[in-house]
Amino acid sequence: MKIESHTLNNTNIAEIISEEIIINNAADGLDLLGNLYYQGFDKIMIHEHNITPDFFDLKNGMAGEILQKFSNYRISLAIIGDFSAYQSKSIKDFIYESNKGKHINFLNSTAEALTKQG
Repeated sequence: MKIESHTLNNTNIAEIISEEIIINNAADGLDLLGNLYYQGFDKIMIHEHNITPDFFDLKNGMAGEILQKFSNYRISLAIIGDFSAYQSKSIKDFIYESNKGKHINFLNSTAEALTKQG
C-alpha cells in the first residue's frame, strides 16, 4: 500500500494506492482511519477495488459501521470507482444520499474527489 499525499487549501488528503483489498472488515477500516489520522491527514480517498465487495452489501452492516467511525472522527472519506455494478436499490440510494453531503462521497475519479474534498 502506498499513500499519496495531496494538499488543498491547507487540508492534507491521503490517497490510498494499492492493487490489493485494504478494507476486508470493519476493523481494517478503523485501522486505516487511525493510522492516517495520526499521520496528520484530514481526508482520505480510497478506490472501490481496495474495499471488499461485502462493504457494498448494506444488509451486513459493514458500510454503516465503517462510515460511522469516519463520521465520529470527523475524517472525510471519498470512495473512488465505478459503482454501476452494484444494482440494489438500497446501495444506489445510499450512494445518492451520501453524495448530497460533504463527509462521505462516492465519486468517479481522483480528480472529482480532489475537487469535492478540497
